[in-house]
Amino acid sequence: MQSLLFDFLRVTELAAIASKPWVGSGDKISADGAATKAMREQLNKMKMDGTVVIGEGEIDEAPMLYIGEKVGLGNALAVDIAVDPIEGTTPTVNGQPNAITVIAAAPESTLLHAPDMYMKKIVVGPKAKGVIDIEATLELNISRVADATGKKIEDLNILIQDRARHQKYIDKIRNIGANVNLFSDGDVIYAAATCMEELDIDMFYGIGGAPEGVLGAVASRCLGGEMQAKLMPRNEDEIKRCNKMGIYEMEVPLSHQQLVSTDDCIFSATGITSNLFLKGIQRKNEHYITHSVLADGKTKQLRYIESNYPMMQLV
Repeated sequence: MQSLLFDFLRVTELAAIASKPWVGSGDKISADGAATKAMREQLNKMKMDGTVVIGEGEIDEAPMLYIGEKVGLGNALAVDIAVDPIEGTTPTVNGQPNAITVIAAAPESTLLHAPDMYMKKIVVGPKAKGVIDIEATLELNISRVADATGKKIEDLNILIQDRARHQKYIDKIRNIGANVNLFSDGDVIYAAATCMEELDIDMFYGIGGAPEGVLGAVASRCLGGEMQAKLMPRNEDEIKRCNKMGIYEMEVPLSHQQLVSTDDCIFSATGITSNLFLKGIQRKNEHYITHSVLADGKTKQLRYIESNYPMMQLV
């Protein structure tokens, strides 16, 4: 996998650059289509036998990178790939913060094939690894994280998405005395943020998309943190989709090992617009400047990478 590390970085960089003309445009379809086209083209140049296990729908919804799509040159390492050509399409086309292009990869059959539905998630950084339990009360998890990090509860910072479905959690966190840090978009960004000590984020909690959950699980595994999750199907159709992907016990929590079962994994994200830890794409003197994070689960190394792309080379 490590031989593919910088190839995956190039995938997210070029997908982000392709989306740049659509920042502020209001056109979600064109923005996502441009990023997806660039991502597919780069993936198909890589020396691997790749399968998209987290994508954007089924085969009849092409040109999106669909679940089950084969990418790469073939006759090489078999790789599971989770993609989101634009995580934060709305912020992208509205010219707002928190839009990235993101990819995660690991050897074949090591990533959860998660259907597109809601998933409850809890994520912590390395200091609190091993103390959380998604089935325990929020109060108990917060208390355990405080003990593990050596902080007082009132000094804890907990990320949660600003959605009506989370209001009861927001109220509970505040009543306990911890600090609520609300965000509007960018589930994957904020799950990864718990593992970056300089950001001083102690926990991510809430309900969001299951595909984004797998991307966040790879990011946190690469960086030595822990994620637990639980699928939340809302109807019979979603239960059938779980069964189709080999998931039959939705009420059973998913451990980090079930979400991504290896340390031999890769996470790459490139900023489209600026966010908590990435700058958005800049255009200077006929060059694009990209800012990315690249994480390698085997070494637990996190790289911040700034790249310069002459526009004439992208034509």
